[in-house]
Amino acid sequence: MRSLTTAIVAAVLMWLAASPAAAGPALLFEPSTGKILYAEDIDDIWHPASLTKLMTAYVAFEAVKNGEIHLDDKIPCSLPATLQPPSKVGLQVGQTLTVKQALQAVIIKSANDVTVMLAEAISGSEAKFIDRMNATAKRLGMTHTSYVNTNGLPDPGQLTSARDIAKIARAVTSEYPQYASYWAMPAMHIGKRRLGSHNALLKTFPGADGLKTGFTCDSGYNVVAAATRDDHRLMAVLLGESSGNERAIRAAAMLEYGFQNYDWKQLFNTSTIDNYPMDPNYKTVQSVRDSVAAWGCHPQRSHTAGHKHKSKRKLAAAKKRAAEKAAAAANAEPAALKGPVDPTPSAPAASGDAPSAAAATAD
Repeated sequence: MRSLTTAIVAAVLMWLAASPAAAGPALLFEPSTGKILYAEDIDDIWHPASLTKLMTAYVAFEAVKNGEIHLDDKIPCSLPATLQPPSKVGLQVGQTLTVKQALQAVIIKSANDVTVMLAEAISGSEAKFIDRMNATAKRLGMTHTSYVNTNGLPDPGQLTSARDIAKIARAVTSEYPQYASYWAMPAMHIGKRRLGSHNALLKTFPGADGLKTGFTCDSGYNVVAAATRDDHRLMAVLLGESSGNERAIRAAAMLEYGFQNYDWKQLFNTSTIDNYPMDPNYKTVQSVRDSVAAWGCHPQRSHTAGHKHKSKRKLAAAKKRAAEKAAAAANAEPAALKGPVDPTPSAPAASGDAPSAAAATAD
């Protein structure tokens, strides 16, 4: 069974490797050492969307460590918190969560209202908490990152890069391993409500144990995907994918490539997220709104019947081409891959969690 799985995965990887390059930055690295296994445009400036919550969680973990707040403390929902758009828990003013519940809601549900609750409980106001986020980013060497809110909702000043995201992902997991289960949870419950994660890999990829997804129309579909096999952990950062499905497929392909091709040669690999040369020609922030598969990102087109029919025909044709490629790849010999792959599906897939226009940060 394992050999069959390996052959299938190898075939999928060959198919993905033959596809056109993805739109956004990509980074595959080993968090324990910081070694880079694959890098593509990692210094391009990007909107983090809900990957912002990696930093929100880090600062909250730090506050718990310092005794500023405790996991069983109850924190109230304020009016500013209720005014945050989805994704959210949807509490009313005065309702409370424990800090533990709040942290899990931020990590699993990506709750925009709860980041404000945590910020107010820890720092007295969201603005003061944001100052702490930016100071922490500077301390961690996140040179392309600036925060103007705690949740990643759309704002021109909310910026980062794939390299910077890798730095906070590495820090939050290495410095606070006691919260590892939070990142790996596919769902949580608050009362009778079930709050599920948007990280599809937690259910589909062997060894997946985190971390966080993010989406806005301008950023596209982002993810920090982590997985562990035989006590060896890898992380992949992908920014700007065009759908939730493509995000999951490419992240899985990159991680699988890393696990299958990590060998003794990595002993001589000295490139890390800290010493990898900065790209002097990195791109300034750009929007990928026109390429994402989310109706809410194209309001001027979403109500045009002709466009809908045309899009359905294009999607059907794309799916057919993808199926033909997959079938051809499945019949190929599962030869070993040589060097880094650019595992991007050639055909856009429909997103299972495509947000509405109101859902500014869906995951």
